[in-house]
Parts: sequence; structure tokens; C-alpha cells
Amino acid sequence: MADTPHELACRLAERAEAVCRHYLSNGRRVGRYWLVGDVRNASGRSMYVRLVASLRAPAGKWVDAATGEHGDLLDVIRENCGFAAFKDIANEARGFLGTPNSAAAPTAGRMIVTSHSARRLFKLSQPIAGTLAHAYLQRRGITRLKGTASLRFHPRCYHRPEDGPFETWPAMIAAVTDLDGAVTGVHRTWLDPHGLGKAPLDTPRRAMGDLLGNAVRFGTGCEIMAAGEGIETVLSVRQVLMDMPALAALSAAHLAAILFPDTLRRLYILRDKDPAGDGARDRLFERASRAGIEAIALSPCLSDFNEDLRNLGLEALCRHISGQIAPADSVRFLSLAR
Repeated sequence: MADTPHELACRLAERAEAVCRHYLSNGRRVGRYWLVGDVRNASGRSMYVRLVASLRAPAGKWVDAATGEHGDLLDVIRENCGFAAFKDIANEARGFLGTPNSAAAPTAGRMIVTSHSARRLFKLSQPIAGTLAHAYLQRRGITRLKGTASLRFHPRCYHRPEDGPFETWPAMIAAVTDLDGAVTGVHRTWLDPHGLGKAPLDTPRRAMGDLLGNAVRFGTGCEIMAAGEGIETVLSVRQVLMDMPALAALSAAHLAAILFPDTLRRLYILRDKDPAGDGARDRLFERASRAGIEAIALSPCLSDFNEDLRNLGLEALCRHISGQIAPADSVRFLSLAR
């Protein structure tokens, strides 16, 4: 069979999830993506493989937010197997394609169902005031909850371990929305029922739905905004920048891919101090520059801004941030008294 590289890549893309399960077995599916550490199957979440085609990109394309590497599923086979010659890559791909389809290819219909489930879960959840979700945030030093209508609480949210039946745990539910405010997915943080933080699970955080380009949003307005990876990171910064709109993209890979409002002119990138955070910052800088948006990185003293808040305190965090933002924005947004 004399397939061209393009034809082989397209055939592999039709079975993108099966390819990932076979060659990137240390990863897992999250929404419409497969997340793994890198193209050589390291553990982690900085590389994401698109499992479902969209208007922006076909299935099978991948990006590593930590390194900037990108490619298709033939590259996954090459790097994973250590092949140098295309004939070896092609033979491996043909051999894989000749095996039974162990994982059904994702479909657009499946994503519609997942997004519908996400909207239903958020609708069935309750406001966080007085709940375990509220207590969880307070334990993380987050007490000012202005503009957090995107966060809710569910007392018995389903969780399925990798090997085992469904369980129910209390959970903080965060709505993932697009630029028009439509809910496209949710992020779940399962909580310890005794108020001791996150639930004692291998994966106490999971997202579902259409995530790429979308985010958990706090506050309104879109001329100046902040963007970071985690919900706690973003809310920690909003303890001293309460009136600045902000979003949590939920991972370094998704932070690098956020969509910009048409009116955005200045973007503060809330960097996590790790290789994945550096990669997301650099890619977001590049995208913002091409779009004519001023990008300013805010760096924590420790590993992330929530660690700063919990270990250094609110006043120290305020002083640290005040030295990094534009003077006009300091006057407009920075306050400990509000």
C-alpha cells in the first residue's frame, strides 16, 4: 500500500484516540483532547492532541505548550518508536491501522452531548456561598469572591476512577464559557467532605466539554484583562485586582490558546513558575503581539500566585503585583481596601 504521508496522517487522524491510547499511554482524554507530558509519552499534561476536528484545526494535530513542538500523528509514531526513515514510520502506521479499532473515533455528536452534560451539571449546582466550595477557597486564602458567578457547588458530583465504579463526592463546579458567554464545558474540583481541601483522589480535578479557546471567566469587561492557568491562581491575583476581568484557562496548553475579545488592548499573563508556564507565556506573548495587544507577564515569588498568597500574605502579594503592572492600571485596579 503506497500511501502518501498526508494520506497516512489522515487515516491515523480518523482513529486519533486509539492512536493516543496506544502510543501515548501515559496520557488521558480530557474533553476533545488527549493530554500527556510530551510526544515521547512522558507523564504530564503540557502536550495536547486534538481528537475532534474543528474549523480551526483537523483531528490528530498536537502541540506541546512547554517546548513549542507540534506535529501530527506520524510524528507521534516517529518520536515514540525512535524511527528515522519514513518507510519505518509508514510500516508501523500501516500495521497499527490494520489492527481492530479498540477505541471508537470521537465524533462531533459526542462533543455536543458532552457540552450538554456540562451545561446541565452547572444548572443543577448551587451558589457557593456557605458551601464546602466556599470553605475550600477560604482555606486557600481566597476570601474576596466578587465576580465569581461562574463558580458553583454540587454536593454529590459523579467521579469515575481509572479502574472502578462511579463514586459521588462534593465538588466545586466552574463554568467554561466562550467569548459570547455561552457555557461550553465545566471544570470539577472534587472536595473532601470534611472540609480538608481537595478530595483524596488520584485526579481530583477534571474538565469536560469544549475547552480550547474558552475559559472560566471572572468579572466583566474586555479592554484590559488577566489570564492564568488555574482557578486558584487567578482568584489569588483578583484578591488585589478585584475589578480587573480575568480568566482561568485550566492548563498551560489551553492558556496559550485562549481567544481574544475584539476590544482587548492589554493582557496580563499570570505565569506559573515552571517550564509549561514559560511555554504558555511565550506562545501567548507571540499571539497577542500579532493581534496588536500589549502583553505583560506577572510572575509570582514562589511557584504560583496562590502559593504567594498563602505563604507570604495579602499585603506582600499586593506589593509584589504593584511593581509589575502598568501605573495607570495600578491606580485603577489595585486595592486592599475595597
